[in-house]
Amino acid sequence: MRTVVSRPQLVVIWMIIFCACAAADLATAVDDFSRLKLSRAGAGTLVPPFELPTVDGNTIEFSKLRGKVIVLNFWATWCGPCKEEMPALDRLSRRFDSDDVAVLTITTEHERMAIQQFMKQFNSTLPVLLDEQRDLTLAFMVRGLPTTIFIAKTGEVVGRAVGPRDWDSADVVGFIQRLQQ
Repeated sequence: MRTVVSRPQLVVIWMIIFCACAAADLATAVDDFSRLKLSRAGAGTLVPPFELPTVDGNTIEFSKLRGKVIVLNFWATWCGPCKEEMPALDRLSRRFDSDDVAVLTITTEHERMAIQQFMKQFNSTLPVLLDEQRDLTLAFMVRGLPTTIFIAKTGEVVGRAVGPRDWDSADVVGFIQRLQQ
């Protein structure tokens, strides 16, 4: 005997499946924030356009980063927790194609030699943006270091973390992969 499902029943079944999938995605997002100890402060806010010089003399324009997931890490050479997490940030950046994910570090310091020595100490190749006027630091309301901001491909803030993290962990990599979708 063959069971026939009516069109309204089929629509209800598909709606249940869709809602279950959406709930699973939402649960994963909630789990990401709690597991990674991320805050939703500023979430949904469009990142203001910015252009900052790098320690090596180049310029980074936010408009050219659209379509990428962006990880902004605010730090300083004197910051102990910043020293703790910098190697993991560098490893994280190598896990992704630079066409898809940009991991950028930002400092308000003025001593370029000290900044370069700091990065050399950790064999880091991450770009270092100079926010000497503190415009971006103030725009993101950075109060403690290190502060890491996650930005979606759409240019909207997703979340932030204050304090060091194991940035190349499987949980963080999975979180960024979900942001790429």
